[in-house]
Amino acid sequence: MFYIMKRITRNSTKENPGRATTSSEAVETGTKPNLSQFKLEPKRNLHSKRTHVPVEYEEPTNPKKPSKLIEKTFASSAPKDWEKAFRNLREMRKDYDAPVDTMGCDRCAEDGAPPEDQRLQSLISLMLSSQTKDQINHATMLKLREYGCNLTGMLEISEEKLGEIIRPVNFWKTKTKNIKRAVEMIRDEFNSDIPKTVEGLCRLPGVGPKMAHLCMKTAWGEISGIGVDTHVHRITNRLGWVKTKTPEDTRKALEAWLPRELWNDINLLMVGFGQQLCQPVKPQCHNCLNSDLCPTGMKELKSQKGKGK
Repeated sequence: MFYIMKRITRNSTKENPGRATTSSEAVETGTKPNLSQFKLEPKRNLHSKRTHVPVEYEEPTNPKKPSKLIEKTFASSAPKDWEKAFRNLREMRKDYDAPVDTMGCDRCAEDGAPPEDQRLQSLISLMLSSQTKDQINHATMLKLREYGCNLTGMLEISEEKLGEIIRPVNFWKTKTKNIKRAVEMIRDEFNSDIPKTVEGLCRLPGVGPKMAHLCMKTAWGEISGIGVDTHVHRITNRLGWVKTKTPEDTRKALEAWLPRELWNDINLLMVGFGQQLCQPVKPQCHNCLNSDLCPTGMKELKSQKGKGK
């Protein structure tokens, strides 16, 4: 019987030569089993990251959701009771005793210095002022003036020494590099004086629209636009004058309706007001003359009454 089965197995293998030999057949015939059918294909080399493909939006792909790069438009109609609120701001700021009034960027230039040096000092004080209190910025500028805050001095000073002087301000490392690069550009591209246009100022590293418009006012005596810092952005949104998410959008929204003759005043008024009363946290709405005009103020006072304060 064993002989017959062995012979049948051999015959079946001969009849189908392409069939793989099983392990039992391999034992019967004394040949090695064919394992080629179990051989794995080599793994393909897959990239862990997809290739970045830059996309530029010239027109909105979805009319209901316009691209962020599309120019925004702002209402030209003034908010209700804004003139009364503005008069109240003037009344609350009539003493001009906030830190910005004595130590703001427009107070940092050296009296009696050549006009081009004063303009450079105004620009540098603005570059240092970002995210820094006026008191610290003013003290830092006084130290920098003692060293020699003019174009020659700023070109010759090393980054290490400059960083040592301006260390008290926030982000001093970045500001050090920006100032060094800016004075080189002023020497090479602007005839050794700061640019006289917003576009030119914005070409300097670390200078954006807010600084540029403030610099045009402080250094050149020209009102090119509203300088919107964190105080102006916060207070105008609280008052309901604008509904914006960035200071630059706030500037555009304000300029769409605020009379141009008030552009010179609004920054100083609101910065001092924000320093003294309308702080980012726990604003003193109970001392504010606009508490009945300001949505945020009315909500805050209502909340305080509910708590029995």
